[in-house]
This record gives sequence, structure tokens and C-alpha cells, in this order.
Amino acid sequence: MSAAAPLSSRGRTWFDALADGAQRVETGLGSLLVADATLTGERVRLLAVVPDPRNRFPRARHGELGLEEGWALARHIRDAIAADRSDAKRPIIAVVDVKSQAYGRLEALLGISFSLAAAVDAYATARMAGHPVVALIVGSAISGGLLAHGDQAHRLLALDAPGVTVHAMGKDSAARVTLRSVEALEALGKTVIPMSYDIRQFARLGLLHELIAGIDADAPSAGQIAKVKARLAAAIADIRVDPGDLTSRLNNAEAKIHRAASIEVRRRLAEQWDAS
Repeated sequence: MSAAAPLSSRGRTWFDALADGAQRVETGLGSLLVADATLTGERVRLLAVVPDPRNRFPRARHGELGLEEGWALARHIRDAIAADRSDAKRPIIAVVDVKSQAYGRLEALLGISFSLAAAVDAYATARMAGHPVVALIVGSAISGGLLAHGDQAHRLLALDAPGVTVHAMGKDSAARVTLRSVEALEALGKTVIPMSYDIRQFARLGLLHELIAGIDADAPSAGQIAKVKARLAAAIADIRVDPGDLTSRLNNAEAKIHRAASIEVRRRLAEQWDAS
């Protein structure tokens, strides 16, 4: 592979599958794909962060969400908000396959925290402005990468496939922090759900709207792409009926079982806040 060739990734695969030939919006970055596509007859804005071997920031060449990616996400989400201010609010779909935020001294010095916060704020603003926002997790959804690209969605959907992972850290980093081997960490994840890298275990926390089974995440067939499109359309329709807010992730049956302590902490904090 030449240095200039685009790197394959699930993010790119699923962006192309969902875009279905729609013309891309120019982003100025090889690492951010944006298009206004049609999903079941409706215009939607698709956004995906993908690997780019030519990225001028080396820490963001393998699908990490870096400085430029955060600012660019914010810009293209806000462009859609502004364009639809007096029109129908197009749905916004985040295709998520991000290893993490881009760690590095240069990134810290140049304010990656501000960049990622801008992306978070743009997604939240779109959601509160009436745009149905859906995140489709097709690969890795790690740390600040997910927080800045997808976690503010009304609904989180994920493929039920090997390699689809939501976590605060990559396995190697988590093993170092916890002073465990990767194997010991994986064993722990079988009994401690938040430590697990299995997407089915993550779903037990009540954070996912839907886990989509029967999909080849790397090379989906036409029928499988159609199935995912149908589930995205169903999620958008569900949002329009009952958008709610992100507290729905705490109010479902799975969350009440597996996040009972977290819910109780929130209740007590609210009680103390209201009493002060």
C-alpha cells in the first residue's frame, strides 16, 4: 500500500454503504467523511472519522479523533443546523469506528479538549434543535472518540459482530492501568460488565437502543446493508415520536438492574442539590 492510499476501515465501509453514491461534502480532511444521503426517501447527513495516512498529525492517522477532526465535525454539524433552521430538520447519523481521541503532547498543547468539546456541543445542539441524531457503532468506540462522535445521539445502535467494542480504554492501556494482563482483564470482563469488551455485555448496561444481529461488519451484503438502513430509519421514526433526552439510558429495564448503584448516586446528588 502506498503512503497516499486510503486505509480501509469499518467506518469507511459503512459510510460508503449508507451514502450509496451520494456526493460527499468537502471537508478538507482525508480523515472526515461527510455526505447528505437519502435513507428511505429522506435526506440525512452522514459523518464518519476514518484513517488517513497523510494526516499532518501523526497521532490521528489510524482513525483516532484528533484536533482537526473535532473542529471539522462541529463545523459540518452546525452547517446542517443552520441550513435547516427554517426547514425540515434532517437526521444526523454518526458512523462510529474510532480508536480513541488522538493522544499526544502537541494535541494537548493545541487544545484537543476544546476541539472535542466543540464536537460534543454541536451534536447536543443538533439534538436539542430538533434534528434526530443516531449513532451507528460498527467497530471501535473508545474513550474520547465516542464521547465526541456519537455519544450525544438520541439513540445508539451497534452491530452485533466481532470487533464491535465500546469502552473507556483500549485493552492494552486498561491492562497497564489496572496492573493486569490482557487475558486477566478479559476474564474480569465476564463478571464485571463495565470492564467487558463484548458488545453484548455492554448492551446489558441499557445504553444501546438496539443491537443489530446477523451483519458482516467488514463486508456486508446488499441485504445486510438494507437491514441496517431499515433499523436506522426505525430509530429516526422512534425519535420523532418520542425524542426524550439522554436520561432514557437510565430509565430502561437493563439499566435499572445493572446500573442500580449509578442511578442511586444520581438520585442522592439531585436530592442534595435540590435541598441546598
